Amino acid sequence: MNGTATHWMVHLSALAGAVLLFAEPPATLAGQPLIIGHRGASGYRPEHTLASYELAIDQGADYVEPDVVATRDGVLICRHDCEIGSTTDVAAKFPRRRKTITLDGRPQTGFFVQDFTLKEIKTLRARQRSPLRSHKYDGQFAIPTLEELLQLVARRNRERARPLGILPELKHSRHHRALGLPLEEPLLALLGRYGYRQAGDPCMIQSFEPESLQPLSQKTSLRLLQLLPKQGRGDAASFSARQLREIARYATAIGAHKESILPRSALNRLEKPSELIPQARAAGLQVFVYTFRNEPFALAEDYAGDPAAEVRRFARLGVDGLFTDFPDTAVQALGDKKPGGTP
Repeated sequence: MNGTATHWMVHLSALAGAVLLFAEPPATLAGQPLIIGHRGASGYRPEHTLASYELAIDQGADYVEPDVVATRDGVLICRHDCEIGSTTDVAAKFPRRRKTITLDGRPQTGFFVQDFTLKEIKTLRARQRSPLRSHKYDGQFAIPTLEELLQLVARRNRERARPLGILPELKHSRHHRALGLPLEEPLLALLGRYGYRQAGDPCMIQSFEPESLQPLSQKTSLRLLQLLPKQGRGDAASFSARQLREIARYATAIGAHKESILPRSALNRLEKPSELIPQARAAGLQVFVYTFRNEPFALAEDYAGDPAAEVRRFARLGVDGLFTDFPDTAVQALGDKKPGGTP
């Protein structure tokens, strides 16, 4: 996940006045926080592959989280970025497609999904993004369409007493619209075909871009989650009670970086919790937190190298959901949590 705070707040302020109150504030989720398989179980398998999503489900995730981008022929696929060189073997198979474009106001060089048809995308194989994680499965898995993931979720839900949820994130919506490949309407149509239409359905749509979510609040009853850019030590970004109330006019939840809630000092020690959770609660918003990882570099010194301790710390703060690359760690950390929890 990523986002630019200044850009985000400019668009929120510009668009908030045009948004009408759509949904009642959500009730706080009871019991333990939801466990969301971030890009599947991306700590163990190449991200956004059916194998990664399957493992997240097997490990007890309540929701799986696909990032959504579009191919040149308008098919929604599961990839974190428009640039696919870092997570596939595209450079070896299509070396001449390398180019430099402006993406979200910045030059970026690589291989971009919008230059490929679905047929071409299906020739690629995924690889692990992080050099610190196992590359054992590189080259084994194809790139799934969002519909293929929805089919997987539907199949697995036939085996479950409680429904598995899906939490798609719209990626680079402005860029897609500029190319004539809008994401929002195709996403709603596809979700509708698989039965996701109402606020009570186990589905939420998320984005860092308010101008993507705000119009959606007028087109769907599905719950919306506004992702917030990181704020913490050395970051001037802040989210006032007024801004959170504006978000609550079109979304039912926020997604915040861990350090926006528990900042870290220069010595990598936890500082006093911010006011973000109580302020969000006062606005009627649920609070989801990203991203939980097992590697030592991702942990504050206070946790003594134990990622389960971090999960338990945030659960005690009362967050509603945790995005994690390692769903099994979160399930084990929460102890009595049953796989397939409350959607």
